[in-house]
Amino acid sequence: MQIGTKAVVLTARNMEEHDRLVTLLTQDHGLVTAYAKGARRQKGTMASATEQLSYSAFQLFRSREKTYVDKAEAETIFFAIRQEMDRLSLASYFCQLCRELIPEGDTQPGYLHLMMNTLTLLDRGKLPLGQLKAVFELRLLTMSGYMPDLVACAACGSPPEGEVHFSPAAGVVYCGGCAPRTGTVPLPPGVFAAMRHIIYSEFGRLFSFRLPEDGLARLERVSEDYLLAQVERVLPALSFYRSLGHPPPLPPQRHINQSTEDNTYG
Repeated sequence: MQIGTKAVVLTARNMEEHDRLVTLLTQDHGLVTAYAKGARRQKGTMASATEQLSYSAFQLFRSREKTYVDKAEAETIFFAIRQEMDRLSLASYFCQLCRELIPEGDTQPGYLHLMMNTLTLLDRGKLPLGQLKAVFELRLLTMSGYMPDLVACAACGSPPEGEVHFSPAAGVVYCGGCAPRTGTVPLPPGVFAAMRHIIYSEFGRLFSFRLPEDGLARLERVSEDYLLAQVERVLPALSFYRSLGHPPPLPPQRHINQSTEDNTYG
């Protein structure tokens, strides 16, 4: 069966002398693994089109057992990302998250839309890396079935107003009167509003918010903690990104009711 689609290359593994095995985030077929014969030949048009992070137009042939790349032509290469290790490592982390979180057989086009919007902004360098990271994490989690419940207090059902606390493990919020003594993170109003914006807004407005530096650090930490609680394992691409001088933001304070208890969230 012949398939024509556009896709971002999430992984590209060299095979034998001239070939590549690629994982594609496609426009309308979800995640696809395909074998690109001759992709690494210098005179071949598939060389740049099948590199990691390339956005390319593909002609695929799908047999009963395997999928092959018949033709591929690069449309966007994201040169600026490739020239700076911080941005390249973050983009590689986004690729790993797609492979980890997108369910097999899920073909909604929003995944590619999110990836392309995020990579475009990362390439332009006009937004903080921490903001791009938090938005991508929370929105991808939401789309892939891990949407946190920020609508009402998990205990009493009242709308969360004023003092709000978030549980990264459970993905729920509590009002100030119901928050458990341990395991929840206090969210300043701006950070809570940003989380709701990321989860519920339309794609066109997804990145249109601003936070002060301390608020952005809190958002980045809460988003990462929530993600790691869902995947329940170490993510090598995240570890590498952190090793480049991007340590996790300082842990936010944990909710407690007694001043004698330890007041750090770990």
